[in-house]
Amino acid sequence: MTIHKDFQHKLDQYAELAVKVAVNVQPDQDLWVAAPLGTEELVRKIVRHAYMAGAKSVHVQWEDEEIIRTHYELAPEETFQQFPIWLSDAHEWVVDRKGAFLQVEAHDPDLLKGIDPERIQDFEKAKGLALDRFFEAIDNDSISWSIIAMPSKKWANKVFPHLQQEQQMESLWDRIFTAVRIGSKDPVTEWRSHIDTLKGKANQLNEMKLTGLHYTADGTDLTIELHEDHLWLTGASKTPAGIDFIANMPTEEVYTFPVRTGVNGTVKSTKPLAYNGNVIEGFTLTFEKGKIVEMDAIEGLDILKKLIETDEGASYLGEVALVPHHSPISDTGILFFNTLFDENASNHLAIGSAYPTCIKDGNILSDEEKEEKGLNESIVHEDFMIGSDHMNIDGIRHDGSKVAIFRNGNWAF
Repeated sequence: MTIHKDFQHKLDQYAELAVKVAVNVQPDQDLWVAAPLGTEELVRKIVRHAYMAGAKSVHVQWEDEEIIRTHYELAPEETFQQFPIWLSDAHEWVVDRKGAFLQVEAHDPDLLKGIDPERIQDFEKAKGLALDRFFEAIDNDSISWSIIAMPSKKWANKVFPHLQQEQQMESLWDRIFTAVRIGSKDPVTEWRSHIDTLKGKANQLNEMKLTGLHYTADGTDLTIELHEDHLWLTGASKTPAGIDFIANMPTEEVYTFPVRTGVNGTVKSTKPLAYNGNVIEGFTLTFEKGKIVEMDAIEGLDILKKLIETDEGASYLGEVALVPHHSPISDTGILFFNTLFDENASNHLAIGSAYPTCIKDGNILSDEEKEEKGLNESIVHEDFMIGSDHMNIDGIRHDGSKVAIFRNGNWAF
């Protein structure tokens, strides 16, 4: 990729945004960055900005995609039922020290294509169990955390196969910079204004006190029950210490949780799901009393089945998110093959765990109370996209009457 002054300026803005807005590093706070090889230039700038913000220490965990692929191809079966103790301890170290966690994504969407789905599922189970305390801290917003992305050659080739390699990288960089509002004089201020807009939508929905949602579109007729204490949230969160952060950058969603046993009907995906180095495409899920009872897919059905069989909670939903069809990411007309971006271009649902923050006093509820209120529990949380310009969503009130929430894929109010 051609390196020029304007690009370097935008890259520096991106690193600053990641530090000051995404994870919002505080003085004397530790930061852990997880990133694949190929992201060194951005990560080095992130480290620099973190120390400039007063970070006490910055640790970077590097991943090599070729080594990951080789591991899945050649390692013995029992390896995938284990998770390194030292790595589990490192995650808990972040939690214990109230550190910040930043994940940089640049993965090949087809990294594990052709790998035995059993190996992938076994390792996801082992990872979920080993990192239970870390993921609980993430779910409860106990620490500041965020996910950002930058292009890799294989990812850019997947998105822009018709362009020359250098153009592929430049084009994906341009789309990412646009999606995270880089290029203006003050991206930090622009992000704060954007979050205020999303909070306005969430507040409107909270004032409606809906008891459910009814989705209709081509291949979709789905009803979702909402708990009386549910809360609509945005990508902006706050730790118990009062530190603001943004978990996903970009973010265009407002979201809450569905009652675990209150989902009925059929939903059809509208974008491919890039899951653990595989692409699942053209799939349909049917629910009865919250549980997935039927599934089909044009591509990746075996992977989808393994995902849903990860544990009992993986066959239920944990999140319902609203994103207008006309949004900065959707309007690019680009399929990113990356959930971080594609979920912010479309209404979506999530298989697996619910965020306790989506209910009143959720952070102090016991496991029994969470179950009683209908929050799903699972070691997985996987978003999949269902929105389109043909989707209508009605909100259901206490008296059974309906109010238009979405019409033709966009906000109706």
